[in-house]
Amino acid sequence: MTQPRHVAIVMDGNGRWARQRLLPRAAGHKAGIGPVRLCIEQCAQRGIEALTLFAFSSENWARPDEEVSSLMGLFLSALEREVAELHSNQVRLRFIGDVSTLSAPLQASMAGSQSLTAANTGLHLQIAISYGGRWDIVSAARQLAARCAAGQLQPQDIDEQMLSAGLQLAGLPDPDLFIRTGGEQRISNFLLWNLAYSELYFTDQLWPDFDVAGFEAALAYFASRSRRFGRTGEQLARSS
Repeated sequence: MTQPRHVAIVMDGNGRWARQRLLPRAAGHKAGIGPVRLCIEQCAQRGIEALTLFAFSSENWARPDEEVSSLMGLFLSALEREVAELHSNQVRLRFIGDVSTLSAPLQASMAGSQSLTAANTGLHLQIAISYGGRWDIVSAARQLAARCAAGQLQPQDIDEQMLSAGLQLAGLPDPDLFIRTGGEQRISNFLLWNLAYSELYFTDQLWPDFDVAGFEAALAYFASRSRRFGRTGEQLARSS
């Protein structure tokens, strides 16, 4: 079965999962840690090269202060608890997003985790925190604009590869498969540039309920797709 090199996931539905059980939203976020572990394990076992998880968007800062504070505490405790195991399994951990908006303790823990796992040769795991796709593109464009202003680059020489090199996922293949749990069918400002040719898979499963069967269903959907990248089916048939 054809499988993706890179999977990107919007982990949606924690709050609704908690509400259905008459629990606080924080309980849903805590329950969502299990499926994170599961997806990391599944990708590593199947030889998938990269996994990118949307943990906290730039828009999520508008949520109630209590929920944001709870989420940030959960990130910090989960990171400190899980990083040793990730490292022992050769997972290379990287955080993408505007990390300058995060607390100093969380930034320090993230930097330490990245440094610890930087030389690992297994799964590339990206956690998107305080991330927005538009912010990502604007940041890359600003880098190119600065080079032009310094006389290092001419505007007419800018191409897709140059802009892509300034994005948060630079150095990795673009996601082949995008998964969103929770029933919503939108990408919500996630990896806008990189998802240009991704296969989009939406499931009604709430994130805390996402399991091996759910992951396998997404992979089966991906394997069923004809990925033409602008070519015709006849062209693909002749090249195969």
